[in-house]
Amino acid sequence: MTPLIRTPKRRLITSALPYANGPIHVGHMAGAYLPADIYVRYLRSSGEDVLWVCGSDEHGAAITLRAKKDGTTPRDIVDKYHVEMQGAFKGLDISFDHYSRTSSEKHHKVAQDFFLKLLENDSFEVKTQEQYYDEEADQFLADRYITGTCPTCNADGAYGDQCEKCGATLSPTELINPKSTLSGAKPILKPTTLWYLPMGRHEEWLKDYIENGMLDGKVHHDAKAWKSHVVGQCKSWIDGGLQSRAMTRDLKWGVPVPVEGADGKVLYVWLDAPVGYITATMEWAEKNGKDWRDWWQNEDTELLHFIGKDNIVFHCIIFPILLKQHGDFILPHHVPANEFMNLEGDKISTSRNWAVWVSEFLENNPSGSDPMRYVLTSIMPEQRDSEFTWNDYRDRINNELADVLGNFVNRVLVLTRKYYDGIVPMAPKESVLTEVDKSLVDVLSGAGERIGDLISRHRYREAQLEAMNVARRGNKYLTEEEPWKIQKTDPQRVKTIMHLACQVVGNLGIVLEPFLPRTAEKISVSFGVNGLRWNDVSPSLVKNGTVLGDLPILFTKIDEETVETEKAKLGQKEVDSNDSNKNTVMLQKDSTTFDHFSEMDLRVATVTECVAVKKTKKLLKLTVNTGLDVRTVVSGIAEHFSPEDVVGRKVVLLANLEPRTIKGVESWGMVLMASTNDGGLKFVTPEDGVNPGDVIR
Repeated sequence: MTPLIRTPKRRLITSALPYANGPIHVGHMAGAYLPADIYVRYLRSSGEDVLWVCGSDEHGAAITLRAKKDGTTPRDIVDKYHVEMQGAFKGLDISFDHYSRTSSEKHHKVAQDFFLKLLENDSFEVKTQEQYYDEEADQFLADRYITGTCPTCNADGAYGDQCEKCGATLSPTELINPKSTLSGAKPILKPTTLWYLPMGRHEEWLKDYIENGMLDGKVHHDAKAWKSHVVGQCKSWIDGGLQSRAMTRDLKWGVPVPVEGADGKVLYVWLDAPVGYITATMEWAEKNGKDWRDWWQNEDTELLHFIGKDNIVFHCIIFPILLKQHGDFILPHHVPANEFMNLEGDKISTSRNWAVWVSEFLENNPSGSDPMRYVLTSIMPEQRDSEFTWNDYRDRINNELADVLGNFVNRVLVLTRKYYDGIVPMAPKESVLTEVDKSLVDVLSGAGERIGDLISRHRYREAQLEAMNVARRGNKYLTEEEPWKIQKTDPQRVKTIMHLACQVVGNLGIVLEPFLPRTAEKISVSFGVNGLRWNDVSPSLVKNGTVLGDLPILFTKIDEETVETEKAKLGQKEVDSNDSNKNTVMLQKDSTTFDHFSEMDLRVATVTECVAVKKTKKLLKLTVNTGLDVRTVVSGIAEHFSPEDVVGRKVVLLANLEPRTIKGVESWGMVLMASTNDGGLKFVTPEDGVNPGDVIR
C-alpha cells in the first residue's frame, strides 16, 4: 500500500523573482503573483502557518543590456525597477510576507556559500570550451548578448538561449548568422573555463520525482495534483536527455564566483536567483525572531513555487538538482505553473509596448485593485493560454461586479435601513423557513468548503466563480422574494428574507477576501464580521441586532470611451507630454550603425502576380520584377490586402535578404510595409517616375 502524504505543519510559498529591467504588466500578475496571493490569503484565513517570499531578480545579461541602452549603470537600473515593481505589487494588493533583492550583500554571501557547498559535494564539472567572444567589446558573450536566425523556425532576432517566436530552447552556437548585441559585430569562438552542472547524472531520480512524486524511495508529494503541462514539459526535457549546463558566466555584473582564478566570472542567474528565495526567508526570519531552517530544512514544511510556464524547467529540474546536491534542503512539493496571457489578439510584448502596465493602470483607475484582480482571475491561464481584452474587462466589471455583486449588496443595505433603521432583524425559527429559504441556507452552509477546496487545488477561476455564485444566489433570492412588495402585508416574512440576505452579504465579506480584498474588507466592516476567518463561514455569521455601517457604491461602471482610450495606448507612446496636440508613434528600436544600414539593398520593384499561399490565412505569394530578375516574395499581408489589390503596385523591396522557405514557398526578399496606429498596414510606395531596379539610398 502506498503510504499517505503527510499534512504539512507549515507551507512555504515562493513566486518567481521578477526581473528588474522593466515594469510589471498584467501577464506577470496573472502568471505568478495573483494566484499565489489568492492561495496565501486563503491559507491565512484558514489559520495555516504560511510564509510567502519573493524579491527582485537583479542579475544577468538583460540588466546590463538595458543599462547600456539607457546609458546608465546596472545598479541604477535595478534600483529603479526594484522600487517600481514593489509599487505595482502594493497597488494590486499582492501581500508578500517579505520582498527581497538579489543584489544585496546578504544574498551575495548566501549564494556564494551555496555554490561552495555544491563544489565541496563534487556537484560540478569544470570545462574549458569555446564560447562566443566580441572582439570589439572585448568581452565574452552571455546567451542574451547574441542574436541570430533561429535554426528551428528561421525567425530573425532569436537569442542565444531561446527563440521567443517559436519558443525553442537554443545554445548560442546553434544560431545562424550570430551577431553581438553589444557592437553588432560577428563574434568569434574563444576558449573559457566554466563550472557546469552535469544534469544527466540526475535523470533517474528526477523522473521518479516528477512522474510519481517519489524521492529517495519515499512518497514526497501528490504527483497527480501537478498540472499536465508542467509534467509534460519536464518529461520532454528528461526523455530528450539532460545536458550539462553552465552554472557560471563571463560577466561583470552578478554574484562573483568565490573561487581563486575566477576573476570576471559570476554565478549563472539560474543558480543565483532561486537561492534568492532562501535569502528572503533568512531576512524575514531575522526580522521576526524565527528560525529560517524550519522553512527550508524541515520535512514538515511543504514548498510551493508559483511561476509562469517559461520557468518550469528551472524550478522543476535545475533548482531541485541544486537543492538535492546541497543536501540540506527540502525539494518543491508543488509547482502550479500558469501558462501565458495574451493581449488583444497578440502576445504581450514589452519591446513593442503591447502591454497593460500595472502602475499605469492604477494611476488612471482610482477605483483600486479589485476590478483588475477580478478580471485577471476570471481569465487566469491555469491550463492553457488566455487572453485579456478591454471589451471583456468592461463587460465583467459592468455585468458582474456592478450589476450582480454591487447591486445586491447595495439593495440589502438600503432595504435594511429602510425597514429596520439599519439593524439586522432577528433570525427566523427554522419552522417558518420555506424551501427557497432552506436552499439559500444550504448554499451558505457549504460555501466555505466548496470554495476552499477549489483554491486548495489551484483552480482559482472556478473558486472565484463559486464565490460570485453566492452573490448571484443572494441577488436571485432577493429579486424573486420581492420584500418591497410584501412589507405591508407580511412584515414577518420580510424579516426572514432580509435576515437571510444579510447573512449572504456577511459571508461574501469572507469568501471574497482572497479575490477582492478591498471590497471584502468594506463589506466585513459594514456587516460586523471583520476579524472572522474562513471556518466562520455559515448561515448564522451576521449576529442579530448588528448595526450596519456605511458602505459606498462598490463598483463604478466602465464606459466605452475608457475602453477605447486603453486600446489606443497599446503599441504606442507619447512623443511629447507637453504638446497639447499629442500624437503617438511606435517605440523606436535599438540603435544601429550606418555600416549595417548600408548593407541593406533596398530597391524599387513591381508586383506582376499575386496569389494566396495555400492553407494559410495571412500569407500572399508575390511575383516581383526587381529590374535585375523576377523573383517570389512571401508576405504576411493577406488580412489587409486581397491579391487584386497588390498586382501592379510599385513597392520597396529589401532585395539582399537571404532566401528562406515559408510554407513550401521560397521567399527571396521582403516588401516594406508601414504599421499604422489603428493596427493597419500600408505599402511604402515610391514616388512616380522610378522604375524597377532603382536603388533606394
